[in-house]
Amino acid sequence: MKPRIAIPVPHSDLAYSGRNLPSYTHAVKSAGGEAVEIPLTASNAEVAHLIKTCGAVLLPGSPADVDPQKYGAAARHPKTAPADPSRDNVDELLLQDAHNMRKPILGICYGLQSLNVWRQGTLVQHIESPVAHSRPQGAPTATALRHTAEIEPGSKLGAILGGNLQHAPLQIVVNSSHHQAIETPGDGLRVAARSPEDQVIEAVEGSDPNHWVIAVQWHPERSYGEDEPSRAIFHAFIDAARQWHARAARSAADFETVR
Repeated sequence: MKPRIAIPVPHSDLAYSGRNLPSYTHAVKSAGGEAVEIPLTASNAEVAHLIKTCGAVLLPGSPADVDPQKYGAAARHPKTAPADPSRDNVDELLLQDAHNMRKPILGICYGLQSLNVWRQGTLVQHIESPVAHSRPQGAPTATALRHTAEIEPGSKLGAILGGNLQHAPLQIVVNSSHHQAIETPGDGLRVAARSPEDQVIEAVEGSDPNHWVIAVQWHPERSYGEDEPSRAIFHAFIDAARQWHARAARSAADFETVR
């Protein structure tokens, strides 16, 4: 049976979510999983019921920003976007369940930031850098930005993308669409990739060897069809979910039937 992957609707703006959610569900399906949409309007009890049937969590991007008060920022940057409390609530429910049950987690863009703050980390509210991480003001919406990400030697992400690299860093080209980034990694998270030109953190991963957690600042779902590293991330995630699913099915008789 295909592992079921919980994906919260990206944002309370349904037009935005309608445009963006399909790329996540397509990548999950193409990698061998079943995407389970978690509505932001669902009650906590409804979310809990859906989560129980899922073997992993994918936190997608969003046009929202995490409320700076959640990570103790002294002031709000003028370019910090409004928070989306409904998305925050669903993310927190999914993360708590995934933490308790050791379900695999894949965070993407805002999903990385949400995970990091939930783990008590902090964020850079607005990146000031010669590297273009987000579309310049006034540029056409179709503008595609790319830059290099350097993967940490010996990291789980490095093993997924380039084999057992222990000494030499691996560099890949990633798409970029974010104006915030991790400042301090949260508890149990370590840096897995940086932008080599400005040292902006581009990926983190869990330090617990028994819990698969990877979060990237770029959007592998957008480049799944054209980019081998993007496919590798999703295939590794779905494989981890499949392994979790198999363990859960052996230990809980009702896991497959609770829907």
